[in-house]
Amino acid sequence: MAKKSPIRRFADFRWEGTDVLAYKEEGSAPFKAITRQTLFHDPALKGELRYFEMASGGYSTLERHDHMHAVLILRGEGECLIGGEVHKVGTNDLVTIEPWTWHQFRANAGQPLGFLCMVNAERDKPSLPSEDERKAMEADPVIAAFLNGPAHK
Repeated sequence: MAKKSPIRRFADFRWEGTDVLAYKEEGSAPFKAITRQTLFHDPALKGELRYFEMASGGYSTLERHDHMHAVLILRGEGECLIGGEVHKVGTNDLVTIEPWTWHQFRANAGQPLGFLCMVNAERDKPSLPSEDERKAMEADPVIAAFLNGPAHK
């Protein structure tokens, strides 16, 4: 049996031998124009490293969950909602998201937004906002503009 190389070469925001997968199952939650690659998974280390990329105008699901995660922007610029604040993000920014914090990323700068995401190898499923929770978030005009802006049409 051939030994698997410890190196996976990188080109054009793809890693050799790594499948480009759908972000989530279609219809499971609102999202647009985003893919994922699982770059590393090791239950012994209890961690997983994934790469997500969204096309211009794409966005991740508005969600929260019990696990924390860290996101390192590798490509492009965009915005993210973390809790009650909207932040501009760009290449090399590190974003940490505490457990049970609402969050969403979007690529709204006319270019792809790509980021590494480190999470627990075993983690809980995300929760989506209820209608009342979303209305409460949208009471803030900055958050309402983010959630209902052109990328979300």
